[in-house]
Amino acid sequence: MKYAAKYAAKHSAKHMESSKPVCRHLPSFVFIIFIFGFAIWFLINPKADYSSSEKRYLQKFPTVSVNSVLDGKFGTDFEKYFADHFPMRTQWVGANAYFNLSVGNNGADGVYNCKNGYLINKPILDTDTLESNVQTIADFAKSVDVPVTVTLVPSTGYIANDVLPAVHDTYTDDEKIENAQKVLTESGADFVDLRSTFKNAYANGTQLYYKTDHHWTTAGAYTGYTEICKSLGITPADKSLFTVEKYNDFYGTTYSTSGFWLTQPDTIEIWNNKNNTEKNISVEIIEGDEKQDYHSMYFYNHLEEDDKYPVFIDGNHAMTRIKNTNAAGGKIILVKDSFSHCLAPFLAENYSEVILVDMRYYKNSISELAQQEKPDNILVLYGIDNLATDTDIAWLS
Repeated sequence: MKYAAKYAAKHSAKHMESSKPVCRHLPSFVFIIFIFGFAIWFLINPKADYSSSEKRYLQKFPTVSVNSVLDGKFGTDFEKYFADHFPMRTQWVGANAYFNLSVGNNGADGVYNCKNGYLINKPILDTDTLESNVQTIADFAKSVDVPVTVTLVPSTGYIANDVLPAVHDTYTDDEKIENAQKVLTESGADFVDLRSTFKNAYANGTQLYYKTDHHWTTAGAYTGYTEICKSLGITPADKSLFTVEKYNDFYGTTYSTSGFWLTQPDTIEIWNNKNNTEKNISVEIIEGDEKQDYHSMYFYNHLEEDDKYPVFIDGNHAMTRIKNTNAAGGKIILVKDSFSHCLAPFLAENYSEVILVDMRYYKNSISELAQQEKPDNILVLYGIDNLATDTDIAWLS
């Protein structure tokens, strides 16, 4: 028995000693298996072209060439490709957003998760570009023989400040708008200040902005339209003219960029004047030498897509020309960003012709366009944050 016990003890000690190298290297083996497994998962994982959550096209595999490798472009583009096609990317983006929120880093990706379901962009703090663009508009107003009206739509965070998190950057819309108003009125332009009207409307329960998007709602656009009409000397179309059509499951830009995937969707509204039919409405969309004609200001096919906002005048185009034979007459050029898309149908109630021009895609002089079209008015309308980052408005002159 003693011999058997000694043998067993000796054999056990040898076994434990022989297993030590395996135990010592086990973490390395697991790590290597994990890395290779993840690499295989990445390689066999289907590569989508478009992210419906982020509403953007994903990076394609970069072209390999000697020059692209040597100048570092291939490496940079491959990093973007890898990040965009990382397995379970959507889940990781969401997990990261909510982790930052849980540790008190609200707004880490540029969007605040706010009360009442609002996702609001952080304020644009740099004012240099805004001041330069305002001066460009002022110079333009001096150079044309047409009355120019300018409207800057306040930011969501400035108006809906009661839903912001306790700790947030300051929205300086007051300073920005007052400075812009001073420069623009000195140039002879008429300035429409929406701040007071919007604050009152918001306090009375009007949802002026989407909760998951940076744009104003159709109700917000109508509120702005009534103020703009005062400057233009026209009577706004009465609310009773419109039938409100509501469409659910709208997720906008702040949802797409934030990663807060648990946020409830918005409702998008179309305020439709049933008197407007294909008999009196024509819409011409112009991109360079290409022109397409339609007979509605609303493109309902986009309501079936991830991005529903282009339901208004089919979204961004270099030039869009709306004609309404039922309107009293007159022509207006609307130099705009995407805030004007749901505003334009209201203006078409007053003007026989509304010409929308997007400086991101229209690369000709607006001064020359004004000479050709001879409009009664020119309206320049931008969201204030958009104008603070715009690099294309130089084409105004």
